[in-house]
Amino acid sequence: MSRVFLTECPRDALQGIKTFIPTDVKVKYLQSLLRVGYDVLDFGSFVSSKAVPQMRDTHELVKQLDLSDTKTKLLAIVANERGAAEALSYDQISYIGYPFSISENFQMRNTNTTIEDSLLLLNRLVEHASSVNRELVVYLSMGFGNPYGDPWSPALVADRVSRLVDMGVKRISLSDTVGLAQPKTITDLFEHLLQAYPDIVFGAHLHAKPNEATSKIKAAYSGGCRAFDSAIRGLGGCPMAKDELTGNVPTEKLLSFLTAQKAQFSVNMLHFESAYNASLQVC
Repeated sequence: MSRVFLTECPRDALQGIKTFIPTDVKVKYLQSLLRVGYDVLDFGSFVSSKAVPQMRDTHELVKQLDLSDTKTKLLAIVANERGAAEALSYDQISYIGYPFSISENFQMRNTNTTIEDSLLLLNRLVEHASSVNRELVVYLSMGFGNPYGDPWSPALVADRVSRLVDMGVKRISLSDTVGLAQPKTITDLFEHLLQAYPDIVFGAHLHAKPNEATSKIKAAYSGGCRAFDSAIRGLGGCPMAKDELTGNVPTEKLLSFLTAQKAQFSVNMLHFESAYNASLQVC
């Protein structure tokens, strides 16, 4: 049985909160998450402070985090070449993530660029990351459907994935950005892509209403997905989406499901409980 790769997403959990959370409070919380044993911590973003003011202290966060006693790797989100250069200047950051959308409308809202221009940028980001032995993770936003009226189909998703693979992207996270994905769509898409591209790591970055989270996790797992993003207490959502924020799938529900499946994953449950309690002090 293959091990499940887990990414905890405090950046996604906190970015939509309007009241600024002090840097020292964030550092303390992130430090508690680093003890849990996740594979990756999506901790911050190098983007416009006007667009996402909550993440304006990402430079300070990476400088203050103590990584001496953790195997967890850091991931930061970027929206352009400047942000990528800032992220890659820190040896502590192993992954940079870029949100690439099926939807032209959402691509403009999220990164202020067209899909075609984003593809050109992604080519350069792959080169920049590989030149310093880091890895690019592409988040395929609106990966399971499109609420903006733009075209969406499994064939269109497959076309976008093909273009990413051709330029050398190795990690693609299918994102249900506003929580509209149906379980059958999730399962079918993972089954198709994993069969077509067995050497690519396809992850699930799912957003869901609390009563829908487990069914979406199960759908992705049934489709063969073994890499999941989540956030403690189901916090989060994209502030660039047009509707009210729809939270991430709760890490506690993901771990409960994986435990019931007897899946292998590297999380210390005692440290997870401590991190869960720490989250209550943050927001």
